[in-house]
Amino acid sequence: MKMLFEYLERAVALEQLAATEQDETFKSQPQKQADAYRKLAIERAQQYGLPMQAHRERLRE
Repeated sequence: MKMLFEYLERAVALEQLAATEQDETFKSQPQKQADAYRKLAIERAQQYGLPMQAHRERLRE
């Protein structure tokens, strides 16, 4: 369960970094990393049998 929390925590931190970044070239990099961490969180949640539908839908946007 700890890894799931850490993945989500890191995704949020990277999203916040991307949101405050002015340089468009750099801005996409932390956002891509955040998306990757959210995907890892989804996979981990599935292993634990937890629903992660809200995060799955967010990645499709």
